[in-house]
Amino acid sequence: MKILVTGGAGFIGRWVVKQLLKDGHQIWVLDDLSNGRQENINEFMKHKNFMKFIKGDIKDIPLLEKLFFNNGYDLCYHLGASINVQDSIDDPISTFNNDTIGTFQVLEQCRKHHVKIVFMSTCMVYDRATNPDGIKETDPIKPASPYAGAKISAENMVLSYFYAYDLPAVIIRPFNTYGPFQKTGGEGGVVAIFLKNKLDGKPLYIYGDGTQTRDLLYVEDCARFVVQSGYSNSVNGEIVNAGLGRDISINDLAKLTVKDESRIQHVEHIHPQSEIQKLLCNYEKAKRLFDWEPKISLEEGIKKTEEWIRTTNLI
Repeated sequence: MKILVTGGAGFIGRWVVKQLLKDGHQIWVLDDLSNGRQENINEFMKHKNFMKFIKGDIKDIPLLEKLFFNNGYDLCYHLGASINVQDSIDDPISTFNNDTIGTFQVLEQCRKHHVKIVFMSTCMVYDRATNPDGIKETDPIKPASPYAGAKISAENMVLSYFYAYDLPAVIIRPFNTYGPFQKTGGEGGVVAIFLKNKLDGKPLYIYGDGTQTRDLLYVEDCARFVVQSGYSNSVNGEIVNAGLGRDISINDLAKLTVKDESRIQHVEHIHPQSEIQKLLCNYEKAKRLFDWEPKISLEEGIKKTEEWIRTTNLI
């Protein structure tokens, strides 16, 4: 297939591109490099099926029109977005423009050219997990940040195009993804930040009391999930979760990362109102619809990620 990946130079995007190339598709990557890095995809540039990297904005209508008209895509993985929860609270306009308006512009091109869209949403749209089996797609949502609100708005637009125009579309909600090529600074990559600080001999800082939990999904498992959701017609019009199905408190994650607990420090939460106290994924639907399940344990994933951070120059 001919496939466009928006945000394809980002952390998850580059793993999606790698999987798609491995599966034999022709790939175009559109990324403005606000979150992504061209170094993430340099290794693919000479691949015979890597067609082009375009540095550009998903809100650039003439650019999108040109790409879709010229290349005849079969499928679009829409991963391009503002992804920082704290930034969305400080600057909600940029997040709304990128995550909602940007998604609308991509949707319009998919509608005009009848291209299936896989929309990358987030587990941050959910309220806290209350069921011991984890959060299901039918559980309550709670937009506790403009990031979550923008993603929910975009989800609703994607579903409206499925119903109004019969556009093949799927919404995916991966839980907290980590692994090689994730940035080791800023917000959102707690595993990468902890490991980097560990290797640099710095303290591991925990926001709040550290009892909040995360369901941590290794990036190659996540990429497999993203890719497979695009291949399967059984998920059109659906919202689907992916996670490890196991949660861990930030306190326990810090202890798993560094054995010396004196290096763990608690600091005041920057935006406590956006914190989800318990995140635990139920991925039964992905298993049922297209036989996806995670393969990499948390311990193995952390080991792989630490080795990458230790040996890379891309930090």
